[in-house]
Amino acid sequence: MDQNPTVAIVQEPPVFLNLAASADKAVEHIREAANAGADIVAFAECWLPGYPVWLDFAPGAALWDAPGAKALFRLLAENSVVAGDKYLEKLQALSRELGVFIVLGTHERDGATLYNTTFTFSPNLEAPLPHRKLVPTYTERLVWGRGDGSTLETTETPWGVLGSLICWEHWMPLARAAMHAKKEFLHVAQWPIVKDMHQVASRHYAFEGRCAVAAAGSIMTKGDVIEGFRSLGLSEPEADAMLESMPGDAGDFIHNGGSALIAADGSYITEPVFDRAGLVTGKIDLNVRREAGQTLDTDGHYSRPDVFELTVNTQPQPGVKFRD
Repeated sequence: MDQNPTVAIVQEPPVFLNLAASADKAVEHIREAANAGADIVAFAECWLPGYPVWLDFAPGAALWDAPGAKALFRLLAENSVVAGDKYLEKLQALSRELGVFIVLGTHERDGATLYNTTFTFSPNLEAPLPHRKLVPTYTERLVWGRGDGSTLETTETPWGVLGSLICWEHWMPLARAAMHAKKEFLHVAQWPIVKDMHQVASRHYAFEGRCAVAAAGSIMTKGDVIEGFRSLGLSEPEADAMLESMPGDAGDFIHNGGSALIAADGSYITEPVFDRAGLVTGKIDLNVRREAGQTLDTDGHYSRPDVFELTVNTQPQPGVKFRD
């Protein structure tokens, strides 16, 4: 095994809103990445089966009782993973078969609530580890519930600790501090698109945490969105109309990628890739992390535990607790 691991970010469109077809596509891309030598494969935020783009682009998406928004939520719920289901089991088996670590953004359904959940698959585990986004951002609250500290997970790898956060969690200082305390060697930063400020946040995280960062963004045209939705073969005119109401032509990008790999000193290993689908790959030099620790270790010699203290509640927070 190479001392320095190779990371591949899958910057490819899912089959939008089609869970089964997107899961099959994920398997193809993971095999492609593994055949290209990847040890760790990462996907963008809720790649399976696609970011709910109507929230940002469809006029009327946030109106109370909007038929199109309700229909799209229902279809998304029907195409979300459930803990232990066949889609997650298939990806876990693939991780073991190929010997690769997989970090995959999903929509997860638990009861009637959806969560923006990243699952990390390890060849050494029986089931993937989930991380639910702590705070859905702005209009995302129309779709997702809030996660809790019980899923602030990391995964052990032969090279060190692998962790991830989702989108605007990278602007939650205490979440960053908690993750830095876990001493990641690689952090997967998942975004819808890795635009300018998201590049800033990803590079800052790498510098602050003294860890490499895989900034993973998605790529989708309006045509990809419409075609994926219609692949479900359903008659859903209100949902179709809401997606069609998004501005632009079929070939126009809704998300245009921006995936990049960043070293532990904040420099780029692989420069951002925009407007092009494919694998974004690079090799992590672990010596950079070790050398960068000489000047900054926010959970070590550059911390002041006598001044600052952070307590993280990792207990699950159910709404109802039953006791004998």
